[in-house]
Amino acid sequence: MPMRRSFRILRKSSITVAFLIEQLQNLRGGGIELQTVSDIGAKENQITQPISNRPGLVLAGFTGKFTDQRVQLLGNTECHYLDSLSPEEQEVAFQHLISFPIPCLFLTDNNKIPENLIANAAQKNIPVFRTPKPTAEFVSLLHDFLADQFAEQQSVHGSLMDVYGIGLLLTGKSGIGKSEVSLDLIERGHRLVADDVVVLTRREGNVLIGSGTDLVQHFMEIRGLGLIDIRAMFGVRAIRSHKRVEVVVDLQSWDSEKEYTRLGMVDEHKELLGVSLPLVKLPIIPGKNMTVLCEVIAMNHLLRYYGYDPASVFQERLQERIRQKGSNATRGIEYFGHDFE
Repeated sequence: MPMRRSFRILRKSSITVAFLIEQLQNLRGGGIELQTVSDIGAKENQITQPISNRPGLVLAGFTGKFTDQRVQLLGNTECHYLDSLSPEEQEVAFQHLISFPIPCLFLTDNNKIPENLIANAAQKNIPVFRTPKPTAEFVSLLHDFLADQFAEQQSVHGSLMDVYGIGLLLTGKSGIGKSEVSLDLIERGHRLVADDVVVLTRREGNVLIGSGTDLVQHFMEIRGLGLIDIRAMFGVRAIRSHKRVEVVVDLQSWDSEKEYTRLGMVDEHKELLGVSLPLVKLPIIPGKNMTVLCEVIAMNHLLRYYGYDPASVFQERLQERIRQKGSNATRGIEYFGHDFE
């Protein structure tokens, strides 16, 4: 099993064009249809930015602010502009573009450019690819993929569970029982994302996505039992490939000298990759059902998401009772009628 420590994975500085094409063609849920027009330079050229560019102004001759390090897209506008030019003018316009060391060119919406321009690109070691997807749709898919590739990541020791649709990251010192709690949650119908090593990826909008590693996947280590395969044992209903991390649940050994929150009036947070996440510290003592508590944490988070905070409601009731100084009320029900059960 991987070493039990937290460490930061450096953000990727570049990927090759060949890697980009291979991954786009094999995306989970259905790859993108891509036709190779010219692959010269695909294995060597490096992509260093997670953003694409449409070089319309460059074709027109303005290159002052050209971001040539990005993937370049020729859509309907750019291709129709080239079609409107004479062959000599096309050569001049296209030279404005390929005079820069751009990593690659994509022709969207099944657009085509003259063969001589493709040959010119090949001479500059610039690969060219074609896709039937409209420009806006292709840009969205390309942006999502590149954002993942260049996103900052961190690997943490813990277990990530999907409990009632909420991503709970269970943390705590080695051997405290994270995997056992996760296994009990799986038995109760919840889903495992990763155990032992959770890879966190920061996405736009301060969103953390957690996933497992290729090596461990959905295996789980239970002390005294060994490795078990959750997918083989419980089926595909018990696993998922990735999940947004929404709450950190830190399992702690009970410390009688430490003060633990009882009313939940003060929220605690844990920062991971610059994202602040709600933190719940659960002390472990005999008799505590940690699995049920994890379910309650997930449901309580759902209530807060929909605008209901039990701690705030109780605080309002307490303040209202303090304002009613003359009240003699001692209980909520003063008359039980004929219910003598």
